[in-house]
Amino acid sequence: MIGCGRMARAHIRSMLAQQDTTQVVVVSEPAAAAYEALVAQYEEVGLAAPPNEPDLDRLLQTYGSELDAAFIITPHAYHYAQTKACLEAGLDVLLEKPMVVNAQEAEGLIEARDRTGKLLVVAFPGSLSPRIRTATAMLRAGELGELLTIHGMTWEHWRTPNLGTWRQVPELAGGGFFFDTGAHMLNTIADLAGEEFTEVAAWFDNRDTPVEIIGVAMAKLASGGMVTFHACGDAGGRARSDVRVACTLGNLYTGIWGEKLAVQRWGNDDWFDIEVPPSLGVWQQFLAVRDGTLENPCPPEVGLRMARLWDAIRASAAQNGQPVCVGSV
Repeated sequence: MIGCGRMARAHIRSMLAQQDTTQVVVVSEPAAAAYEALVAQYEEVGLAAPPNEPDLDRLLQTYGSELDAAFIITPHAYHYAQTKACLEAGLDVLLEKPMVVNAQEAEGLIEARDRTGKLLVVAFPGSLSPRIRTATAMLRAGELGELLTIHGMTWEHWRTPNLGTWRQVPELAGGGFFFDTGAHMLNTIADLAGEEFTEVAAWFDNRDTPVEIIGVAMAKLASGGMVTFHACGDAGGRARSDVRVACTLGNLYTGIWGEKLAVQRWGNDDWFDIEVPPSLGVWQQFLAVRDGTLENPCPPEVGLRMARLWDAIRASAAQNGQPVCVGSV
């Protein structure tokens, strides 16, 4: 485990329930308070916490022969170097979202994955959820006809709780709400679309912070389909989302984390829930990919598509909505 912050400890809670398949051998966390919180988490269930080696290079040299995989859950700007180091050390990697902060880094991780032959899965609960996998299969098979439009929205009371944290430091976070919670929206929509974006227009509002808190973007797909993204990080309440896909033979309703899935077919006004198998979370899905029972639902190629989209969104917003060709940034 590389990183022992709030999100890492949430994942550990799920992993502790899967001790028959998982042993955390060592963690790497430079912040003493974060590691102490992890130790307390282990003590609550009567277990000894894994040792901490804050220096990742030293960790890989010391423990490398004992390790099969790395789970990286650190500030976004560190993902590229840490993932590359783990792949080159012979480890499979589950990488917390967003994969990287730009398309150049995404291309670099694809090269490292190909060169080392190791597995790289991006820990997006949307792409890794049975609901989004079912939705993408329906769309690829043409069950709902030609894809025409996708609308995505996410909102959360995010601005105030994250004041003064790394999530609002552009050099560490790579963006604000649109690239933090909103990264789930960008990735899930890129996954549902299943094709390249060609052109983007976007606008940001920082709401007196160093990063974007509110963002809106419009995009065109290579097929001609049209997409809208709405991110509001100064709303009331917990994180919520809504994704609608309109096709010629029906419509699809889901969320950016795969928290729901319903379909409305042509000629019928009713929506029908689609039942899917339950998921215990991203770590369980990663293990399924490792043992060959699940094809990698979120490889770095999906991360590259999202990174190219994000590069274009930032470039357009910096020009007050001037349209930008995706891939030209």
